[in-house]
Amino acid sequence: MLAYFNGGYLQEEDIRISPNDRGFLFADGIYDVIRVYNGHPYRLDDHLTRLSNSARELRLAPFDFSFLAAVTRRLLAENNLTGAATVYWQITRGAATTRKHAFPEPPTPLTIYGAARPLDESRLRRQQELGIAAITVSDKRWARCDIKTTALTANVMANQEAAERDADEAIFIRDGALLEGSHTNIMAVVDGELRTAPLSHSILPGITRGAVLELCRELGIAVREMPVLQHEIPRLAELMALSTTLEVTPVVNLDGQAVADGRPGPVTRQLSQALRQQITRLCT
Repeated sequence: MLAYFNGGYLQEEDIRISPNDRGFLFADGIYDVIRVYNGHPYRLDDHLTRLSNSARELRLAPFDFSFLAAVTRRLLAENNLTGAATVYWQITRGAATTRKHAFPEPPTPLTIYGAARPLDESRLRRQQELGIAAITVSDKRWARCDIKTTALTANVMANQEAAERDADEAIFIRDGALLEGSHTNIMAVVDGELRTAPLSHSILPGITRGAVLELCRELGIAVREMPVLQHEIPRLAELMALSTTLEVTPVVNLDGQAVADGRPGPVTRQLSQALRQQITRLCT
């Protein structure tokens, strides 16, 4: 596959990254994943704005990565990806001659890498139809989860625990509140109310989360931006995971117990269908 690397287009196997790159040494970098439908990137500008915001928070200059829109489309075209796909972007502070925690002086050129991949949607469609299982875990992440950094060790360990317990996702609990999953935002229906954790330093500002909130307003579905509390779990009528790759996927089992009747609920199905309709409208 043809990839983008530091201003040029190369076959992936020809790309070489320095062992002194700060992304390799310190996870000193950011990333984003863009979903592609019918060869068209979904909400591309939103993803690149989030990438730029993450860069600004980590003081990775320059902060504006809007120029990657044209690069994203060229990657799709060069690799003949006209169906379902993803485009991955990763940006690090670059390679420094000395390994030290403080930023290099003078600043090093950023390392910018982008790759496009075809995506098999069959597993996703099964998950949306039948639902997935999740577990809850204590939130051991750093205090700036709103930055989409490559430092994902806590997320990796949580998701591995989920896999070892025959689950698909791990949901972080901090101070008694369900915040988000290891790679998803979450929404839930509890006591007849649709809820999701509000934007803060504790959750990622998910692109799909934002799209679904817009759809809720269009559909007249009232949403309260308030997290579900741990003691409310037994009262959940519906639970759903939202992300670029999962779209809106029902969670039907949590910590080994069925959520409500163990089947996807009506609000989850309505939002999943509405999102797919929006995608079709924007990406055809």
